[in-house]
Amino acid sequence: MARFGIVTFPGSNCDHDAYHAVKHVLGEDATFVWHQDTDLSALDVVVLPGGFSYGDYLRSGAIARFSPVMDAVVDFANAGGLVLGVCNGFQVLCEAGLLPGTLTRNNSLRFVCKPTAVRVERIDAPFTTQYAPGQVLSLPVAHGEGRYVADDATLNALESNNQVLFRYTDADGRMTDAANPNGSMRNIAGICNEARNVLGLMPHPERHVELLLGSDDGRPLFESLRASVNDAVPTSAA
Repeated sequence: MARFGIVTFPGSNCDHDAYHAVKHVLGEDATFVWHQDTDLSALDVVVLPGGFSYGDYLRSGAIARFSPVMDAVVDFANAGGLVLGVCNGFQVLCEAGLLPGTLTRNNSLRFVCKPTAVRVERIDAPFTTQYAPGQVLSLPVAHGEGRYVADDATLNALESNNQVLFRYTDADGRMTDAANPNGSMRNIAGICNEARNVLGLMPHPERHVELLLGSDDGRPLFESLRASVNDAVPTSAA
């Protein structure tokens, strides 16, 4: 059984959604990790959920990056542990230097909250193995600072290293300006690090894990993590 830790910062509001997706939908082990905790040794996957950590003062994720738990998250990631940052969690990962670039105000200067079409770009990362290449998902976005920005050298490196795992598209998988909810450069919705064990994603997969909610397109992301953990655990000799 995969062991998921859901980090809770002051101001997190999607931690229970992530817990529900892991514990009640997938049936995996899930526990909440308070922002002052520093021991992640019992975990296989760490999730930094969405919300407004520390009220998003200064800028989104800027204060959460200095929580005691983040030193442990950085060590966990550098040791090869799987880390998923959703929305505010993506912002925290960028502030912590685990992912390149930054998230800035939406180009509309308005909070955007709606289902969004997202195309799967790669299935060779631990987060995407249960998807099909080019599959178009329905995932909700809910953010005011979701515009991914980086310099050309960083963007080109992300492309050449196949680190862009998700892009905003229309329902037919076409990458257009109209399909981009926040103005993210190159329609980027989610990226991983070079080692492919850290993912930052602006849309919320944990909110679309049950058909009752209109779509279960987010469920394979968590199933991919479960499969990646199980594949990494050696089986005992009979």
